[in-house]
Amino acid sequence: MIVDTLPKALVCMAEKKPHSIAMRQKVLGLWEDITWKEYLDRVECVAMGLNAIGFQNGDKAAIIGENQPEWLYSALGIMSAGGIFVGVYPTNPAAECEYIVGHSGSVIFFCEDEEQLDKALVFRRNTPLLKKIIVWDMEGLRHFKDPMLMSFDGLIALGDKVRNEDRSMFARLVDIRHAEDIASIIYTSGTTGRPKGAMLSHEGYLYVGEKTGIVAKFTDKDETISFLPICHVYEQVFALMAHLTVGHTVNMAESPDTLMEDLRDVSPTIFQAVPRIWEKYYSNIILKIEDSTWLKRTVYNIAVNIGTRYNEIKLEGTKPSLVLTFLYQLAYFSMFWHLKRVLGFERIRLGNSAAAPISHKILKYFQSIGVPIYEGFGMTEATGTTHASNDVNFKIGTVGKAIPGTEVKIAEDGEILLKGKGVFKGYYMDEEATKDAIKDGWFHTGDVGEVDEEGYMKITDRKKDLMITAGGKNIAPQFIENLLKFSPYINDAVIIADKRKYVSAIIVIDEENVVNYAQQLKIHYTTFASLTKADEVINLIQSEINKVNKELARVESIKKFRILDKKLYTEDGEVTPTMKVKRKYINEHYKDLIESMYRE
Repeated sequence: MIVDTLPKALVCMAEKKPHSIAMRQKVLGLWEDITWKEYLDRVECVAMGLNAIGFQNGDKAAIIGENQPEWLYSALGIMSAGGIFVGVYPTNPAAECEYIVGHSGSVIFFCEDEEQLDKALVFRRNTPLLKKIIVWDMEGLRHFKDPMLMSFDGLIALGDKVRNEDRSMFARLVDIRHAEDIASIIYTSGTTGRPKGAMLSHEGYLYVGEKTGIVAKFTDKDETISFLPICHVYEQVFALMAHLTVGHTVNMAESPDTLMEDLRDVSPTIFQAVPRIWEKYYSNIILKIEDSTWLKRTVYNIAVNIGTRYNEIKLEGTKPSLVLTFLYQLAYFSMFWHLKRVLGFERIRLGNSAAAPISHKILKYFQSIGVPIYEGFGMTEATGTTHASNDVNFKIGTVGKAIPGTEVKIAEDGEILLKGKGVFKGYYMDEEATKDAIKDGWFHTGDVGEVDEEGYMKITDRKKDLMITAGGKNIAPQFIENLLKFSPYINDAVIIADKRKYVSAIIVIDEENVVNYAQQLKIHYTTFASLTKADEVINLIQSEINKVNKELARVESIKKFRILDKKLYTEDGEVTPTMKVKRKYINEHYKDLIESMYRE
């Protein structure tokens, strides 16, 4: 069998290693193994069940829910039945779910539980193509009757019955799918306007999975932990693409809130996260060390200084001296090993950061304590990964080299252009946007960057985010924002500079860390809003900004700032589900606050 689709890749993996562990799921505190044979069995039942209720070739089905095996069973079952899966963020409100289900023309809505079902019950009248709602977890719905509702267990039972009646049907359905067929439509979270549906092919999925696995040196002995939303292409690289082409084990986190505990349980060899997660881990380490005894703080600081020097020399491409190597080993086993074990990082051989730019200081810090993190680059429209690094080929300040088979070109205005099998087939039902994005076979990413003589690519910023001050100076906001977010007291930062006399910033404090700071200083406050207005907190943030200004050119220095009296939420439209700030919304919604920084 030629493996040219994701379902065929699953069949191949189940035949090759039927009794090996494909996934683990935490149920009532205990990890349960799921073999490749069991994985395929569930997918077959989903596909046969869908076929039995009238799901046809080319139909779309939406999926909403947290990371669970049922998410992947549903997606692979949909594709095996000839359909296209459409992921929906579990945090999306009913109105956004309605748009995605309606725009994609989904006829089936897979949802996790009663909470997600309620959203469908709100919008289903406005999505006439929707025929069935299939729920994984029926707790609280045992006595709820509705002609559109079907339990996932009911679908599995129906599929098993159909399969027993015709044992060759699944193979026939899977066999007629081809590499160029659309596997999924992923709606970009988008920092402006309505999300667009990027159509991704089976060929693109398999290509990115295979090439990413080669660059990252994946093996079937590796283990990852799945906690980022599976509907996002970044998580799909590890939980779907590389998973089906390499065959490593995917451990489903119990929930985003239990990630730290789940990490200690699993101790994955590969850990993929967005910058916000790495920043949070760094902040927690720093503040816990500050709260420890004088002796621990002293030992930690000495160890970090040794680790930093050791890492700097290695990054320069030279070999550390025997004395420094000995001191690093001493620091590693006396401090860093125990720190990694507490975090669940002791087996990590590859840490990956993508989906947004990350501070180089964060990367260097983790590398200095023995956690190898490398920054990668990709987009939904490129099926997730275009650039990646490994333990041999990496360079701080870059997102790595293009994966084999991907071509990169820098346009005259600095925009990054891509070509390759991973590039999407266009935006669903939006020819105009597709023509704007793909010109002469090159995908225009909207990112500005450069490629050095060795092939390493550096991202400057989003093209539309680059700012020009009133004095005509160019400002790349993401660079400054990343420096600010290195502070354990700053959760988010939005730089304001376009057509302005000077640079200013909107700051969102890290609630947990600033609250601890306030308690130590006995600062009186009642609410989060009152905390942000305390003089001591304002002075704290000013001191953090002063540190950043020392690393910036004079024209980039932050002259004024305001602290938001709330956090940024996806539900309020302020950030995307991957925590990228929606600049247009911030500039419009907080217009008065911004203007207050430019009044004489």
